[in-house]
Amino acid sequence: MFKKVSLVIFTMFISLYLFTACGGSSRKVTRVATDEAIDISGRWNDTDSRMTAETMIKDVLSRPWLSDFQMKHGKKPTVIVGTIRNKSSEHIPVDVFVKDIERELINSGEVEFVASSREREEVRDERIDQQKHASVETAKELGQEKGADYMLKGTINSIVDSFEGQRVIYYQVDLELIDLEKNTKVWIGSKKIKKFIEQDSYKW
Repeated sequence: MFKKVSLVIFTMFISLYLFTACGGSSRKVTRVATDEAIDISGRWNDTDSRMTAETMIKDVLSRPWLSDFQMKHGKKPTVIVGTIRNKSSEHIPVDVFVKDIERELINSGEVEFVASSREREEVRDERIDQQKHASVETAKELGQEKGADYMLKGTINSIVDSFEGQRVIYYQVDLELIDLEKNTKVWIGSKKIKKFIEQDSYKW
């Protein structure tokens, strides 16, 4: 009899523990401004991407190559964003960074901007399809694409230094603008970000 009572009490205790464990955690979601800087892990995030793009495009557009081109040709230069490689120690969504760069370039009004090689393939397929199915008046002509004068490309690197509960992450984004006709570099820019992270009772 005693064993049965003990078993019942033990079963009730386990059930109560599981119920408490499963129901004890809670989650709260708060909407925040999309431009608000929030660092949780210390890794590269949307704020780093946006601020780096803003800073570097502001710098590239303030350099002599732009006024030199405008004086020589009497028009805005056409720019394309090439490959930006992630050579850092973590996964970084490079496409987000590229879009931030493209947005800053286009919205500046200082340059004209052409689609990337991947985007052009889709547009070319549409133009070819129009030759067969669209009316003569609305079909877009082949061979009328605008060539870029400059290509912007670069890399994202990082260095991580850690000991026990402390970590320093250093990011360096290097971009360069290349004259596509002459294959010369007309601008090189660098943006550096350094983050110090502490976490009690934790070894990295």
